[in-house]
Amino acid sequence: MTHLPGHSPDHWHVELRPGAYADSVTLLQVSRVVQGLDGVLAAQVAMATPLNVDVLTEMGFEVPAQAGANDLVVALRLDGPDALGAALAGVDRALLDANRREEGASTIAPPRTTASALRRAPDAITVVSVPGANALVEAMDAVDAGRDVMVFSDNVPLEQEVTLKRAAAERGVLVMGPDCGTAVVGGLGLGFANVVSPGPVGIVAASGTGCQQLLALLDHAGVGVTSALGVGGRDLSAEVGGLATREALRRLDEDPSVELIVLVSKPPAAAVGAEIEAYAASLATPVELALLGPGRPDLTAAAEAVLTKLGREVPAWPVDPPESFGRVNGGVVRGLFVGGTLKSEAELLAREAAGPDAGHTFVDFGDDEYTTGRAHPMIDPTLRLEHLARAAADPATGVILLDVVLGHGAEPDPAALLAPAIAAIDLPVVVAVVGTDGDPQGRSRQVDALVAAGAEVHLSNAGATRRALELVEASR
Repeated sequence: MTHLPGHSPDHWHVELRPGAYADSVTLLQVSRVVQGLDGVLAAQVAMATPLNVDVLTEMGFEVPAQAGANDLVVALRLDGPDALGAALAGVDRALLDANRREEGASTIAPPRTTASALRRAPDAITVVSVPGANALVEAMDAVDAGRDVMVFSDNVPLEQEVTLKRAAAERGVLVMGPDCGTAVVGGLGLGFANVVSPGPVGIVAASGTGCQQLLALLDHAGVGVTSALGVGGRDLSAEVGGLATREALRRLDEDPSVELIVLVSKPPAAAVGAEIEAYAASLATPVELALLGPGRPDLTAAAEAVLTKLGREVPAWPVDPPESFGRVNGGVVRGLFVGGTLKSEAELLAREAAGPDAGHTFVDFGDDEYTTGRAHPMIDPTLRLEHLARAAADPATGVILLDVVLGHGAEPDPAALLAPAIAAIDLPVVVAVVGTDGDPQGRSRQVDALVAAGAEVHLSNAGATRRALELVEASR
């Protein structure tokens, strides 16, 4: 047990529970339950990974030096010494309740390996969501069985991804991922998928939130998507060489319901991008390229090109302004993102508009360095909210730019925590809310709450970025 210097020792409590593993989503839920207990001012129950230890240290807790990634850390800040016993009992109760929910979710024991799962459902797509270091074994079982696999896991070593995808190419199966956050297969959403109607467009996405931006924009324009095949953000790297992208394009080309394919990616390796463009040009189905990079169209422009090719009207993309805006006193744009592709798009737009030395900064909290031992920021907003408070207090900050990405699997009500944080900021806040009204969170409900808190909300991330840059430049 350790206590924060300078405070009453009864008010701060940190303890380690060696070997008491629980997954990051379960621990997020436990932390929220404990946070709501009487007498608890702050609570974090998490695995003691280096990232989580850094977060706890920034919160003011002293974590024992011997803490390791296999230790559970319970960190509590209390309003008095009498609250400690009840708070620790609440931690134990919340952990027990979480275990009971997992064990009682089904009367049939879940399969313990991918191989045993495939024996139960030999025609199913395999979804792998285990720690990245263990993902290759499970995914390779599916590939060896000739089954398509979606690897939701992140932090998978690059050389293992290459091995897996080469094996898949030899067998003619599709590997979606690693770090595949979004897919739509036959109208069924997997991962962080948005709720959209089926339609004539098929998407191949080497990016999760880039795919979601296209889903949301096309849905707003009344165009549906039947298939969106995520291939992982590194698939168009020089090392992987677009192995899964080729297979995904081939499949959509053979699908008679697909009239137009969109290929979306973060900036690809130049040689791989050229090879994939040539391959796409050889297909019978037209392919619209949405490959981000200097001089290339942004995702909103790509969506508009899709609509034009389909003979559909390009709508005005919605912008919802607040009643009043914070004051811009020069400074720079601080972009705090949960979507890697949305962050990349914003950074590219800022470089094109203001040059590389303008001082604008953009962070992707979904990057592997921020998710080791933690739930993805689309599920757990804690880390970004802490950085938001820091960015708002920085006198160099002129405008804060955020994304909120909706869909199945994402935080059930992101505005519940984000709106109060925005309301406390005396700076302009511009937000891209990527989603549809069919999503569980309801895009309109989220927009209304954020606008009421003082944010200007866009559907287009490119539009939100240009607006943030415009506000800063106008103040200069």
